[in-house]
Amino acid sequence: MKLTSLNRSLALLVFASVVAAACAAPPPAAQQPAQQPAQQQEAAQQPAEQLPPGWKAGIPKNPPDRKGKKLVIRDVPKLIGIGYFAATTKGMEEAARELGNIDFKTDAPTEAKIEKQIEFIDNFITQGVDVILFAANDPVAIAPVLKKALDQGIIVVGYDADAQEDARQFFVNQATFEAIGQALIEDMVSQVGPDAEVAIVTSSLTAPNQNRWIEEMKKYAAAKYPNLKFVVTLPSEEDQQLAFKATQDIMKTYPNVKGVFGLSSVAFPGAADAVKQAGKCGQIAVVGLSTPNQMRPFVKEGCVKSVILWNPIDLGYAAVYAARAIADGELKPGATSLKAGRLGELKVNGSEILLGPPFIFNKDNIDNFDF
Repeated sequence: MKLTSLNRSLALLVFASVVAAACAAPPPAAQQPAQQPAQQQEAAQQPAEQLPPGWKAGIPKNPPDRKGKKLVIRDVPKLIGIGYFAATTKGMEEAARELGNIDFKTDAPTEAKIEKQIEFIDNFITQGVDVILFAANDPVAIAPVLKKALDQGIIVVGYDADAQEDARQFFVNQATFEAIGQALIEDMVSQVGPDAEVAIVTSSLTAPNQNRWIEEMKKYAAAKYPNLKFVVTLPSEEDQQLAFKATQDIMKTYPNVKGVFGLSSVAFPGAADAVKQAGKCGQIAVVGLSTPNQMRPFVKEGCVKSVILWNPIDLGYAAVYAARAIADGELKPGATSLKAGRLGELKVNGSEILLGPPFIFNKDNIDNFDF
């Protein structure tokens, strides 16, 4: 019994020593947490040190090597069934034929509804396409689905109407917002003078291009023509009949209005038609942006003096060249130019590719264009 008691005492003493040693020993070095998959993918795609300072545009996550390989490109404009986006599609098809090895298709809703546009983009993500081209109905609402595409390694390029910058890689801008805003104001003032009342018929109140043009128009007018008075801005939702009605409402509510801006390819002819039907051609100037084919009758009749735009065929053409250049590693953050086939070298400013200055169509040249 004494031996057993002694053994127990010794065992307790050894156990106490082990516990004390364990408490006094420093803890083992903690292992570094494993890098998250998304972090690994982003680092693999574009190391931070390779991004220009202040770069805010989106970066696809872990994209496959597409250099020189066949591309499946899907274009989702605001809507289909109008001349303007038929023209951008024509340019995209031309570029796809020139470049070769491209499976191209345009598909979009028949109404300018952002929720429907998102559905089309989401379907193309599910199909695993290589490139999504878009013209946004709403820059904020469209951003999550475009970011989803980037997360799937899809190339995302905007044209005509941008999204939030971090939701796409590059945006092909038809002309600077400042240049378009100034051209619109100068055209209007040349017809109604610097002291007139003018109104705006826009697309939707969330349309990114139209809102920036309006901002630049008002800024330029305030600085150069401070007595030019903007009485109202009404939406037409990419619907020519709504633009027609909005212009009728403007003429009724503001009898002293001398000019109406039509700020979409369907708002402009809708506004011009309303002025024509009211018998006020020459009394109310209509200035805006649309295609030559849609505005030709009004220009020929003298109800519209000029049409401000760019070439939408060239815009679509440049967007496909941009997508191919991204896939081949030729267009990346920090690039200053893009080789775009028959368009030559286009200037790249940050994440924007600039098509060029706006073009003026009038009775002397409008028959030279067919889009």
